[in-house]
Amino acid sequence: MTDKLFQFLNVPRQPPRTVPVNVRVLGYGEISGDFATREAGTQAERCIDCGNPYCEHACPVHNYIPNWLKLVQDGRIMEAATLMHETNPLPEICGRICPQDRLCEGACTLEQTAFGAVTIGSIERWVTDEALRQGWRPDLSHVTETGRRVAIVGAGPAGLSCADRLRRAGIAADVYDRQREIGGLLTFGIPPFKLEKDVVRTRRTVLEEMGVRFLLGKEVGRDIEFGQLLDDYDAVFVGTGAYTYVDGQLPGRELHGVHDALPFLIVNTERLLRNEPSPIDLAGKRVVVLGGGDTGMDCVRTAVRLGAAAVRCVYRRDEASMPGSAREVKHAREEGVEFVFQRQPLEILDDGHGHVRGVRVIATELVKDGHGRPRPQNVPGSEAVIEADVVIQSFGFLPSPPDWLKAHGVQLHRSGRVITGEHGALPHQTTHRQIFAGGDNVRGADLVVRAVYDGREAAGSIARMLAEQPVAAAVA
Repeated sequence: MTDKLFQFLNVPRQPPRTVPVNVRVLGYGEISGDFATREAGTQAERCIDCGNPYCEHACPVHNYIPNWLKLVQDGRIMEAATLMHETNPLPEICGRICPQDRLCEGACTLEQTAFGAVTIGSIERWVTDEALRQGWRPDLSHVTETGRRVAIVGAGPAGLSCADRLRRAGIAADVYDRQREIGGLLTFGIPPFKLEKDVVRTRRTVLEEMGVRFLLGKEVGRDIEFGQLLDDYDAVFVGTGAYTYVDGQLPGRELHGVHDALPFLIVNTERLLRNEPSPIDLAGKRVVVLGGGDTGMDCVRTAVRLGAAAVRCVYRRDEASMPGSAREVKHAREEGVEFVFQRQPLEILDDGHGHVRGVRVIATELVKDGHGRPRPQNVPGSEAVIEADVVIQSFGFLPSPPDWLKAHGVQLHRSGRVITGEHGALPHQTTHRQIFAGGDNVRGADLVVRAVYDGREAAGSIARMLAEQPVAAAVA
């Protein structure tokens, strides 16, 4: 027992091995390998069970991390998977794409020492994958069907999480999405080298076996009226995400060779799903990506795989201020991406024939003004040109509230975010008592794990509302 308690002294932090750079840039497979069972157990034994689990507090869904690490140590993989699902309906996805360095692992007690955090995210991914391979499924044998029905609009992480929790409460869940596959940006926005699409398909199988029904290729407001959902279901959850990309208003953004990040990523993922050539030719070209978030990292790493001759990421703050995961920045550097920090783009330059020839930038200095992180301030006389054939703008995303929400009395913030939980409403309940919402359409562009949390909590609020109503009076 004493030896295990001080395992971190003798066993270094060791994430799963990654695919060598010269191999991984040739394709789109996930770059991280799997733990062997023994390795996963050994890494889990590094947890010192500190008694005040900062990791659990820093996790947006508040996973019982020390508890399931102990189960992994003991080789109880199925029980560990069950415990993971008590707090997180999508652990195999969060284990892959969460920025653990800024969340659970960043708060790990060992991270504050020279020993390095427990490899929480990698263990979470391995446990779920291994349990699903061995046939693990949620146990719904104790669930009593209530006869209630809920429509979910959007098959992204918030909608999938909500569906999982509704089924565990004995409530039927029908998920509508305009795409032909579930996942939202999990499928169409995040590149396969971070999240292979078979992982999402496996989760679809699990949810369908739980009784979730997916009605795909059906756009609410086009193929079915939202009012019809309100008539046919006891409640509706709206998880429509944030797909409106921020326009940096740069002169020259209309030039040939300028792309917005999300359409660029979606087009590339869709052609991979169809096994077709890329419609965007980057072979031998100089690519500049503007923006330092995780979407920007997805763009630079995709550009490398599309054969770009040089890829640069331009960001107006310093590296420490980047909103993206440090892990993703590391992977991008390994793959040959050059980072240009503290440069503010001013203009996309024309080559005289309507095509991009470069980006005019100005150096910045960071100024503390007492309002959050330091503000970038342009340095006069420091302008320069970064040559480019292709420019990808990645300045963030805003919610895209469909017209039918407002038409049914759902109030929105000026930014387009859905207002929930106000004036005595339940958590995630909108100003229409039958309609609930969560994820990026409520928060603005945010982490997948927070959308998972919102879907989970919204399902709890829906179940609570329906439980307080007689069945005949469930629909307002």
